[in-house]
Amino acid sequence: MTQNSAFLKRIKRQVVARSHRFFAATSPGLNRLCADELSGLVLTTLSDIETGAGGVGFRGWLSDLYEANLKLRTANRILMRLYDFKAANFRQLEKKILDFPWELYLFPDQPVQLSVTAARCRLYHKEAIVNTVLPAIGRRLTTAIDNGQAKTCHPVQRIFVRGSDDRWVLSLDSSGDNLYKRGIKIHGGSAPIRETLAAAALRIAGYAGQVPLVDPMCGSGTFSIEAAMTAANIPAGWFREFGFMDWPSFQPGQWRHIRKKAEDEIVRRTEPLIFASDIDETALTALESTVQSHGLSGLIHVCRKDFFKWRPSDENMEKGLVVLNPPYGIRMETRKSGDRLFSDIIRKLADDYRGWSFILIAPERRLLTNVPFPYSVYPIFHGGLEVGLVVGRI
Repeated sequence: MTQNSAFLKRIKRQVVARSHRFFAATSPGLNRLCADELSGLVLTTLSDIETGAGGVGFRGWLSDLYEANLKLRTANRILMRLYDFKAANFRQLEKKILDFPWELYLFPDQPVQLSVTAARCRLYHKEAIVNTVLPAIGRRLTTAIDNGQAKTCHPVQRIFVRGSDDRWVLSLDSSGDNLYKRGIKIHGGSAPIRETLAAAALRIAGYAGQVPLVDPMCGSGTFSIEAAMTAANIPAGWFREFGFMDWPSFQPGQWRHIRKKAEDEIVRRTEPLIFASDIDETALTALESTVQSHGLSGLIHVCRKDFFKWRPSDENMEKGLVVLNPPYGIRMETRKSGDRLFSDIIRKLADDYRGWSFILIAPERRLLTNVPFPYSVYPIFHGGLEVGLVVGRI
């Protein structure tokens, strides 16, 4: 048996053929939505779904990890739990790192970036922790060349080091770029909502792609694109790549099978169901280009319209969902002008969107005092601020 084949058997036995603990990190307040998403995925061995601070833990095989990265709409990234141990001094920390078989998870010349946090630990200096962990990983990986791994160029892999009460947990990032980066938009508006938040809002509103959706202040089109992908059952990560694709354990055949199965479930639509409009011609031109280049023009109709001068009844549109992320904060000249805009939006909705469901981003709860229709408010973080995600029916 060659060194290379023996090494590949180690990877198969210790990584591929075992179940692992994973953690889907989410934005504040989205962990329960993410847990519901996970529960709805038909994965091979998914189990032990646990909602916790900052995300959702679950157990599964590597194929489950692939599918979760591809399909989850509300997760920011997915970590693979590698190792947990106790260390109260740097000698113990270094020994534990050297003992771990990093060669099964990283290539010998793999650039590594560490993210370190420590709470109530005797080891608390982040720079000192990095200067202990990184060289120890490097020393362990240099021996992997003798196991048959060739030195090639690989992208950076990120490792999360978390300490609490002298207990350390090491996790490998499987996603690469944050999952809200769908691989679709190369442009952004003045304050675009993150795709994960837009997906969460659509899920809370019960949107399933069966009724019209009007996005009359669309900006860069995040809501419209997320709605189109939901309506067509296009996986959230369909247009991008992931960090796990550069792991020694990556199974290309399994990945192709997962993508092929997902492709078979995509719904082909030819009539627009989502109507994106704005008064910003530049933003609309960029959105139209994105829609066409990603095959979404059969779902999204992009046009220049003023929200306050157009009514859905003008086109005999069936009642559906209207979504609004209006400008606020530094995008408004004064607080008074922002308050006036919000009041005008509420009045417009009450006059012209009776019977419609709605999603509205509200910068402050005080602005909702005089809203004349029922709604629920969910706190979210958008643009570094806590704002209200308002969902209801007019």
